[in-house]
Amino acid sequence: MSIRVGIVGISGFGGGEAMRLVASHPSFELIYAAGEGSAGSRLVDRFPGVPAKLAELVIEKWDPATLPKLDVLFASLPTGASAEALARIPKNVKIVDIGGDHRYVEGWAYGLADVWPDQIEGQIRVANPGCFPAATLNALAPLLANKLIEPGNIVIDAKTGISGAGRGGADSKFGYAESNENLVPYGLLKHVHMPEMAKTIERLSGGSAAGLVFTPHLVPMTRGVLATMYCRGRATTEQCLEAARRFYAGRAFVRVTDKPPQTKWATGSNLAFVSYAADPERNVVIAMGVVDNLGKGAAGQAVQNANLICGLPETAGLDGVPVWP
Repeated sequence: MSIRVGIVGISGFGGGEAMRLVASHPSFELIYAAGEGSAGSRLVDRFPGVPAKLAELVIEKWDPATLPKLDVLFASLPTGASAEALARIPKNVKIVDIGGDHRYVEGWAYGLADVWPDQIEGQIRVANPGCFPAATLNALAPLLANKLIEPGNIVIDAKTGISGAGRGGADSKFGYAESNENLVPYGLLKHVHMPEMAKTIERLSGGSAAGLVFTPHLVPMTRGVLATMYCRGRATTEQCLEAARRFYAGRAFVRVTDKPPQTKWATGSNLAFVSYAADPERNVVIAMGVVDNLGKGAAGQAVQNANLICGLPETAGLDGVPVWP
């Protein structure tokens, strides 16, 4: 079975990662690529290592009115750039929006694929979670669902690699000289991912996420997100680990580990690693989540969501081993 796929924003980091995964997917056939600055060039000019079957595909200027016949469209556009354009795509084209315009928007399923895959299956419009929410929510979900922590006053301390800024949005502050040997907090108290994390915490727990604090940091590495969450709860470490093992039993992409996870474990993969440390006497639970920000944090989860909405095995095209070292 060949499923005709298009990617918008293919020359960016998220779109390029989607292209890499689609190129080796057993059921997807990439027939349409679109971008702005790269329009008119061949795919091989932008990605010299692309498979020969895709080398001569020409990157087109993005225009919803000129789409070829597609089954699935991946949209990897900056926040604010996709809402109007994607509204003009026919309903018979399934869309996975890797960007931020449709998270918790009516008519779009929130694509937290490992937590509620049954709510994504059969949908035609899916909004991919952001990279920080992918790391954070996969770790918190088992604790919230089992009432092991309070949903309010959670503190999230997260670190991300530089590719999280995207190729198109990068300016001099993300250059090598500025980022190397440096650690930078940003987006204090107003980061764009805050609303979707708060809404999902409330959805999972049935309670209020009031008092949520999220502080992201830029670290000098290319890929990876490590989120550390400080929560209130009387559970033990083993209770948290066991709850996560039950919650993710049979799920292919979430690994529950006894020791704190490392970003390198997930590099180049769609895996999420979660772990916990708790002290019931101090009413403290620490939850940790790791993803590749371009994998589970973007294109990997997007392909997982596309598999779900197309009725394919969830792991199709995604069961490669992480890159090491």
